[in-house]
Amino acid sequence: MNALFASTAQGLEELLKSELEALGALDCKIALGGVRFQGDDRLLYQSLLWSRLASRILLPLTDFDVFSDEDLYQGVRAIDWPAIFSVDKRFAVHFSGTNEAIRNSQYGTLRVKDAIVDSFTAALDKRPDVAKQQPDIRVQVFLHRDHAVVSLDLSGGGLHQRGYRDGAGQAPLKENLAAAIVLRSGWQTGTPLLDPMCGSGTLLIEAALMAADRAPGLLRQQWGFYGWLGHDESLWQEVLGAARERARAGTAQVASRFFGSDNDARVLEKARANAHHAGIDSLISFTVNDVANLANPLPDGPAGTVISNPPYGERLESEPALIALYNLLGRIMKSRFGGWRLSVFSASPVLLSALQLRAERSFKAKNGPLDCEQKNYLLADEPHAAAGARDIAPDFANRLRKNIRGLEKWAAKQHLDCYRLYDADLPEYNVAIDRYSSWVVIQEYVAPKTIEPEKARQRLYDAISATLSVLDIPASQLVVKARERQKGKNQYEKLAQKGEFLLVDEFDAKLWVNLTDYLDTGLFLDSRIARKMLGEMSRGKDFLNLFAYTGSASVHAGIGGARSTTSVDMSRTYLEWAEKNLRSNGLVGKQHRLIQADCLSWLELSQETFDLIFIDPPTFSNSKRMSESFDVQRDHLMLMKDLKRLLRPGGIMMFSNNKRGFQLDAEGLQALSLKARSITEQTRSQDFARNRHIHNSWLISHADQDQ
Repeated sequence: MNALFASTAQGLEELLKSELEALGALDCKIALGGVRFQGDDRLLYQSLLWSRLASRILLPLTDFDVFSDEDLYQGVRAIDWPAIFSVDKRFAVHFSGTNEAIRNSQYGTLRVKDAIVDSFTAALDKRPDVAKQQPDIRVQVFLHRDHAVVSLDLSGGGLHQRGYRDGAGQAPLKENLAAAIVLRSGWQTGTPLLDPMCGSGTLLIEAALMAADRAPGLLRQQWGFYGWLGHDESLWQEVLGAARERARAGTAQVASRFFGSDNDARVLEKARANAHHAGIDSLISFTVNDVANLANPLPDGPAGTVISNPPYGERLESEPALIALYNLLGRIMKSRFGGWRLSVFSASPVLLSALQLRAERSFKAKNGPLDCEQKNYLLADEPHAAAGARDIAPDFANRLRKNIRGLEKWAAKQHLDCYRLYDADLPEYNVAIDRYSSWVVIQEYVAPKTIEPEKARQRLYDAISATLSVLDIPASQLVVKARERQKGKNQYEKLAQKGEFLLVDEFDAKLWVNLTDYLDTGLFLDSRIARKMLGEMSRGKDFLNLFAYTGSASVHAGIGGARSTTSVDMSRTYLEWAEKNLRSNGLVGKQHRLIQADCLSWLELSQETFDLIFIDPPTFSNSKRMSESFDVQRDHLMLMKDLKRLLRPGGIMMFSNNKRGFQLDAEGLQALSLKARSITEQTRSQDFARNRHIHNSWLISHADQDQ
């Protein structure tokens, strides 16, 4: 009787235990990383050949405590290695784990190799070679805290390597994980199984192997026990022969049928080749098809199971295409697959929620380093009304089409690459949609508390799907962001680090935007007319841009012929961005200054004067200058007092902010001998016509001059 250990992926231990017990294993116990079990030599070979879930089958040789590197060496050295494999065999050591004595797995590997070689040298005066690739013998050492287990890997490499897969898609599932997904899906043999995003076909092939009673290891050419002196070749051939006979009989009697589709024809060719190598290609039908056209018509026969491992991303902001994909899959399931089962395996809870289905069961599992979840759904017998890609959010889609017709020609005449296409026009779809050249950004506003979160989330998914359909853009060029009411520096919070910039046109200016890394893109679209006015006012003047952000106002002033531009901001990142914008428009030299400083402190201390000043301060921020904070409503007169000192006689100041309900203190301005003229209406452009509170703007000058 052999004491054995079967390793597996985290989360599959209980499933593996049941499988081993079904094979006849005794005394099965779940342990860290797998299952310990007992079995005779026949069971040993059967577990290797038939386990669909194990990663490796190990034969433990010894275990001992390790408090020093010498303990490790002596513990391994004590094994009679010449009784385990011949000196002419090449071996490799895989060492995992560390402790106070063995702090580096490479060092642990070296000490184990030394011990094995020294054992042979002492006994035979010969030493075996260490293999870098394709060893005859694999030795596994697992160190957990102060205890080491030394085992012989009888698998000779991961058991997930069945031997049928020559190529795979971009993110292939390991075969043993695919088998676990099939086993947990609720699929019953004799019923159809459909994978609408099958890639290289692994899920369907593993299911077909089960239905055909084909041992998963039947095609493997290399085994770790081939170099083991305890190997019984005649018994192995007997077990192998019995498996081949079962495969012949089982394949001829399969009642299930399997259907795979994918929109990538090249990947499907790999799937067909893999199925052919596995010997079950006659059981699986592969077709090039998009999810939107899934099951037209449904397979004949009883209701079956749809199983899928769709792609999944890491961020909502970067994966709108996947949100649309999952949501469409959920809609099609409800509309066309009444009475069927659906099982989806994903690493993204957000994307699973986009299915908008209530799960019957769920399972946890690891896919490499990723924490994944498999959710099973029992679809209602009576399907909902059909809903394809073009049927999603028809009211929203129609409004978006109408807006596009009204804005595209206008934007082209104005030489604008960037403009707002939709701004919460319909209360049900509370999003803003902005076009940046060939890209589109969807910003989700926070839904009112009266709207159920699930309903708000579904509306966002619908808006994403409909936008992709109406604009007919690649999903890779759609960015989704969640926008809340921001305070202070929150509006500049970094979301990602892609560093991808896009050069766009605004009237005659070339400006860089970043659509993914920050909540804002580097260009406030609603202020474009104000920037154009600054350009028209700036010829021959010294221009100051406070809270300069990415310097777009300075660019317009420079293009307009300003004698000099001075841009002040506290952020080095945004000043570097501003310099990039200036350079893209040929605005270089000492006359275009960039100053990194706290704007309020700089304003208080500066002795310079300017002809034209632009200030668009944050609604709220913390400032070292003030004991508490800066609030634009409360403190704007304080700004005006300092700005008046910097404003030359005959000069003009443009003051803007986006605080809803802001009230300019006209009496306070008068007391400062300043006067203001509102230009809010003149600076609101056509694409922001619906939002009368998008910003507030005034021209401010000395009281004794004409504006």
